[in-house]
Amino acid sequence: MIDPHSHNEVNEQQLRQILQEGLPLVARPYQHIAQQLSTTEHAVIEKIAELKQRGLIKRFGLVLHHHELGYTANCMVVWNIPDQNIEQIAQQLSQEPPVTLCYQRPRRANWPFNLFCMIHGKERAQVQAQIEALIKKHRLDYPYELLFSTRQFKQRGARYV
Repeated sequence: MIDPHSHNEVNEQQLRQILQEGLPLVARPYQHIAQQLSTTEHAVIEKIAELKQRGLIKRFGLVLHHHELGYTANCMVVWNIPDQNIEQIAQQLSQEPPVTLCYQRPRRANWPFNLFCMIHGKERAQVQAQIEALIKKHRLDYPYELLFSTRQFKQRGARYV
């Protein structure tokens, strides 16, 4: 039996190759990866932490293929929020269940919007109702536009190798 706390060497190149394909959909993905690399789950977790610490992995995130789950009414709401209010409003909106992304971008020439919020839904009317509810709840009396998706682009995780 392998000692779960032993410091078996993890082949960094192989680990990065496996990680770029995404975590396996199993109860213990790091254990599954460890078996592929003939090491321990603990060693894999430690190596991933090291890669993050060295800046070779920026973050772990989920690539959700929402379209395949029936979420086809996807809307980016772009707001023109006064600079002095943006931190507070972004914090409030990012905590709302319908909002899946919320981030600030600098304004550009002919583009006055600085706060971007993504909302996914199964029906356009549902998404519009959620947006109207957010506007009312947070008193968002600021210029905005609704940008509903018209195409789906390929989504994938990071490439390390």
